[in-house]
Amino acid sequence: MIPIEEAERKINEINPHSGALPTEKVPLMNSLGRVLGQDIVSTISMPPFDKSAMDGYAVATDDDSNKFEIMEIIAAGDVPRKTIAKGQCAKIMTGAMLPPGADKVIKREVTEEKEGFMLFTGEDKNINICYLGEDVKPGDVVLKAGCLIRPSEVGVIASMGLNTVRVYKKPRVGIITTGSEIAAPGQPLAKGQVYNSNAYSIAAQATRTGADIIIAGIVHDDKEHIKEKIAGLLKQTQMVLISGGVSVGDYDFVPGILKELGVRLHFEEIAVQPGKPTVFGTWNNVLVFGLPGNPVSTYIIFEVLVKKALYRLMGHEYTPLFLKGVMKKEFHRKRAERTFFVPVKYDNEGFVEPVEYHGSAHLAALPQANALLTVPMGVHEITEGSVVYVRQI
Repeated sequence: MIPIEEAERKINEINPHSGALPTEKVPLMNSLGRVLGQDIVSTISMPPFDKSAMDGYAVATDDDSNKFEIMEIIAAGDVPRKTIAKGQCAKIMTGAMLPPGADKVIKREVTEEKEGFMLFTGEDKNINICYLGEDVKPGDVVLKAGCLIRPSEVGVIASMGLNTVRVYKKPRVGIITTGSEIAAPGQPLAKGQVYNSNAYSIAAQATRTGADIIIAGIVHDDKEHIKEKIAGLLKQTQMVLISGGVSVGDYDFVPGILKELGVRLHFEEIAVQPGKPTVFGTWNNVLVFGLPGNPVSTYIIFEVLVKKALYRLMGHEYTPLFLKGVMKKEFHRKRAERTFFVPVKYDNEGFVEPVEYHGSAHLAALPQANALLTVPMGVHEITEGSVVYVRQI
């Protein structure tokens, strides 16, 4: 049994290089949630010209006239036709090109118009101009390969004039759920059975991370059947996730099967709670995780270990968001030989409170939580009022 930090190190050593997958070009509108596979280098200046930052009047700063003749009205998208001289101005809209001769925009709120002239009614000390290239210049790298494409990145790419973009291909993730007690949702539940929540939650987590999913279905506790399913997925995926069958019971065949298939196992137990019987191995370039059968264990191990490895396949270095908070009530546990990931609720005032949680089979606790509190090995309690950092989920 190894500490969680050692497990993370081993996974990183095996999967050290971002961008293991090739790239492909996709329409920009289909790039949301993908990982950028190229640097985005600007070929233009942003703004592409000196432009007004607000509605107002374009004037020369050294013009001390009492009133200014309005020479033209410049809307966004117009090209100015007049050069501004002393005693003159142009009425200008937000985003419009600054006319020659003007180097300041007086905001509309401190002016008034009378018979074709603009007069001051107040003072505006600001310049109110967005200058050519002040945001981006030709040759600037505006986005680096490996970044996750969010709506903001889509906007930046579009502002560079691109309607297609190169992204890393989606990894194929195979999912197997083992156990004769597992029933598919939508089917009647017989005595002694539970529904197959793990395949759905793992698939949802992997899909949200950006993977394509192959669900191999439920495999009963039959060694040869499990072996056949795993062997098939190893040949058509970049990652295989196996739920259940990884502990030390009579029907926990997975570690032995993986070894028989030539999967090199790098660890078989982690000093974490929940999720102790977690297996990690490799077969050629395929990453293989054997996850515990209890649903909370499976969910947490995906969040803590699998997600980062999956993002790395796509060229993205994932870093979870940790939030600083204060314990709303005391947390206590009797045994402290493992790192404990506690489902907690982080509220708008920064308070952290463990949700009601009955153990690794208590899946209904997770929707009440929005973060995980990490309780290190050797720590038995965290007192009320303690400052903690929680991982957002």
